[in-house]
Amino acid sequence: MTLYTYDEDTPGKSKCTGLCAVFWPPVIAADTAKPTGGFTIITRDDGTKQWAYHGKPLYGYARDAKAGNTSGDGVDGVWHVAKR
Repeated sequence: MTLYTYDEDTPGKSKCTGLCAVFWPPVIAADTAKPTGGFTIITRDDGTKQWAYHGKPLYGYARDAKAGNTSGDGVDGVWHVAKR
């Protein structure tokens, strides 16, 4: 599935919580996950671990129905497909 970033986030910190995280589910990292390359792991305010890319938290989008959908790109001018 497509991964997204949120302009309101700051490096290492997710500002997408509550209802936001329902529509934009954080990409949760397992407790045993290890950062590699540009992928890092941040800790959300609720204590869960979330994947990030160079410190930018990563999310899915609830309205993307299948792999390759990018319907979240540009939503409200603050959500974007994650880029390398």
